[in-house]
Amino acid sequence: MGLLDHSKGDSSEVLQLVSFKVGEEEFGVDILKVQEINKMTQITRVPNAPSFVEGVINLRGRVIPIVDLRKRLGLPEKEQDKNTRIVVVEIHGKTIGFIVDAVSEVLRISKDITEKPPELVAGIEADYITAVAKLEDRLLILLDLEKILSTDENDQIAEVKV
Repeated sequence: MGLLDHSKGDSSEVLQLVSFKVGEEEFGVDILKVQEINKMTQITRVPNAPSFVEGVINLRGRVIPIVDLRKRLGLPEKEQDKNTRIVVVEIHGKTIGFIVDAVSEVLRISKDITEKPPELVAGIEADYITAVAKLEDRLLILLDLEKILSTDENDQIAEVKV
């Protein structure tokens, strides 16, 4: 995973992103929100957890909930493979892992190449989406992970106990 620089000059703000795939779409999140990226590991199912919570993992002695981003975005389930990753982030003071199909790269893009998302982007509620970046050969959907889970869902995750 190399650092690709898609920023144009120094005049505008540069965003540093981690990009990943979920289904056919490529998403980007602020690199500062990402704590680490891990290969898939054994996930312990938790009774009565919300449907989008796969379970929990032990991350160096800390038990963290794992959210299936496919389920959360309303995409069909997919068999996990060698490219499946867990992107570990901190949201509202809680550490949460998101299962993604594959992590692509670390990008630096100019804010100039982003624009507000259309009202409805690929059937995903636009609340989660901060912008769409136009790269040479593809679009990158920028996600706000703090909004991907509603307040109720954050509370439900906080209640997930092993």
